[in-house]
Amino acid sequence: MATSKTASQKAKATVERYRDLQDRRRVADRRHKQSKPKQAMQAGMRHYPEPPLPLQHQSKPGDEARLDPTPLYDAPYYQGSNKLRDKVALITGGDSGIGRSIAVLFAREGADIAIVHLDEQADAEITRQAVEAEGRRCLVIAGDVADRTFCFDAVARTVKELGRLDVLVNNAAFQLHALRLEDLDAQQFDRTIRTNLHGYFFMAQAAVPHMRPGSAIVNNGSVAGLRGSKFLLDYSMTKGGIHAFTRALAGQLVPRGIRVNAVAPGPVWTPLNPADKEAEQVAQFGSEMPMKRPAQPEEVAPAFVFLASPHCSSYITGEILPVIGGY
Repeated sequence: MATSKTASQKAKATVERYRDLQDRRRVADRRHKQSKPKQAMQAGMRHYPEPPLPLQHQSKPGDEARLDPTPLYDAPYYQGSNKLRDKVALITGGDSGIGRSIAVLFAREGADIAIVHLDEQADAEITRQAVEAEGRRCLVIAGDVADRTFCFDAVARTVKELGRLDVLVNNAAFQLHALRLEDLDAQQFDRTIRTNLHGYFFMAQAAVPHMRPGSAIVNNGSVAGLRGSKFLLDYSMTKGGIHAFTRALAGQLVPRGIRVNAVAPGPVWTPLNPADKEAEQVAQFGSEMPMKRPAQPEEVAPAFVFLASPHCSSYITGEILPVIGGY
């Protein structure tokens, strides 16, 4: 009986401790709610724009020179260290956005660059000048990656004019929202599939025969391919397909010494979204992320350097690297 009474007293004491902890937590929570919220985390070497962004909308494919604020792609604090010395990289969608920043950082790491773009000549010229300012050559090729013949011609021209091909970055993409499944017509669906899947496949098919052991393919996936995006059904499908393509092709190319990986970015401030969403949505672009802002291209491009360079990722293939701001 005495033992039972002692156990009961201990149980009551435990309950009191529970309630004491609960009371202290309640006081701490109240104090936290009354305190002034902290600024959203920046984490970079310089200040990055946060929503609300200026109201704007563009016609496709988008013009980086007209974006406000101008995307930050040049990564002035990034120091190259010959991670891609004397290699040749072909980057689709290399005229603007993430593609432009990849081109600049690859050049800073010692690579000559070929960029493929659709019809954005002014943007492509800026990229060419930025690459050449790093002391490397830049070949600019205009065309549609959905066209298999063009993909093979672009690779052949790269090899002929730059001498080799060591890195392929599949980056070009088409995105257009649809609020309802019924609104997503066959023409849009076909264009998304052809650009985002056919383009990646054709470019890889053209490039691989020219690649030597130690080469790399880096595909640009998306958080939409990891989590889905309810108003980007076709785009999400293709990005998920790119992730699966990455893993499958990596397995096939292991015996040939070619690594294949993907980067899956979250929202990034490039022409892609202002050339899709309405101005009011563009103003809040990236605000739903834990960091409360979209990434800038220069914050994503180093992930492509990492996966392209055998100095950094020689034992990595078939992986999807998310760069999604804590989402």
